[in-house]
Amino acid sequence: MPQLRERTVRVGARDLFVADTGSGPTVVLLHGGGPGASGVPNWRRNIDALAAHFHLVIPDLPGYGRSTKYIDQTDPFGDLAGSIGGLLDELEIPRAHLVGNSYGGAAALRLALDRPDRVDRMVLNGPGGIGTTRALPTRGLNALLDYYGGTGPSREKMEHFIRTHLVADGSQIPDEVIDGRYADSLDPEVVADPPLRRPSGPSAVRTLWRMDLTRDPRLARCEVPTLAIWGTLDSVNRPSGGPRLAHTMAECDLYLASGLGHWVQWEAPDLFNRLTVDFLTRDR
Repeated sequence: MPQLRERTVRVGARDLFVADTGSGPTVVLLHGGGPGASGVPNWRRNIDALAAHFHLVIPDLPGYGRSTKYIDQTDPFGDLAGSIGGLLDELEIPRAHLVGNSYGGAAALRLALDRPDRVDRMVLNGPGGIGTTRALPTRGLNALLDYYGGTGPSREKMEHFIRTHLVADGSQIPDEVIDGRYADSLDPEVVADPPLRRPSGPSAVRTLWRMDLTRDPRLARCEVPTLAIWGTLDSVNRPSGGPRLAHTMAECDLYLASGLGHWVQWEAPDLFNRLTVDFLTRDR
């Protein structure tokens, strides 16, 4: 892995931990929202290949890793999008490519809807927010949302979530990945206030509407060139979201990765890296 430059950047009332490396056009890598997630570990199998072409900015999203543990639960995707836009402001980056996995993909897409002038192109890997609130949660999403419930977090829960729901073949995940994610999931601030949880209270219905980006009329008008990559065996975010995005957005290509799960960037890094570099560098 190339040398990473690490720092903490003040964005509004929050501190965001950020790593960066490489040179060229800026690509912001946005990690998923599972327990124990953070920026660099999520993209460990992609950083080398992408840094050969781009300047990579890899934040821990609010609520995760070494960043401030707060997210506005009434509009989580909007809050995350605002933080990413604020980070670009603080780093004096007027415009960037966004590559987002799951939760990070939803945040990227929301920023493209709110501030399309800040986004050049996007690669969305099994993004959240694509019709996910219109039906019962998937098995994978239930496992994620239940992690801090019941008897609380455990290594057994973490192993089940990663080996069963993030990838199609759980045997390829090293024990150290599970151990690291489990240790990070035990941060007392996160246990007390998980960043990704089921909406509740008087604003729950409104929050669910906000979290379904397919209900946003701006999606059909969004002209940010987008590549959606989706594993056909994704058990967290339904693969049917891929065709929905491709048919709704003005410029959206779709690659369905046969036999892969939710974590395509980990299961098939060569494929993911090749698709990403090609899409972000080719002529329109």
